[in-house]
Amino acid sequence: MNEEAEGRGARPGVLKVVVAQGTNLAIRDFTSSDPYVVVRLADKSAKTKVINSCLNPVWNEEMVFSIREPLGIIKFEVFDRDRFKYDDKMGHAFIDLQPVAAATKLRRALKLTTGETRLRKVAPTADNCLLSDSFVTYADGEIVLDSRLRLRDVESGELFVTVKWIDAGAT
Repeated sequence: MNEEAEGRGARPGVLKVVVAQGTNLAIRDFTSSDPYVVVRLADKSAKTKVINSCLNPVWNEEMVFSIREPLGIIKFEVFDRDRFKYDDKMGHAFIDLQPVAAATKLRRALKLTTGETRLRKVAPTADNCLLSDSFVTYADGEIVLDSRLRLRDVESGELFVTVKWIDAGAT
């Protein structure tokens, strides 16, 4: 880590990733799928439970990552669990944490400590997986990004996820 990051705000914190639900997921068995999601952040990963025979699963599972600062890409890989062979891929998506990092700096600059404030809008582009505008919000001590993601490399499917950054050094 460079000295600038050490001196100005590269503080440890907690990144909470909530995998809420999937919709219109691809069929990988005869008429359905048994989906689960693997969440990857740098060298860390976590996995949701498997929802059997469901193309619109609701996981509502929170994964917690202790990291130095909200940088990099969070990858979401959806799989169909198979009992007797390799699990089938059901698409993938990602979120760039740069808007969360920028909102964290803005929160510090504005000295926000209470209330709820919308800090940043993130629009869908060809370079991201967003299906609609997402907003980075400061609420209850957390920087929050709710996102609706389009799965890639698959015929159909969406994921609804929430990313929450809790800055351990927040004032």
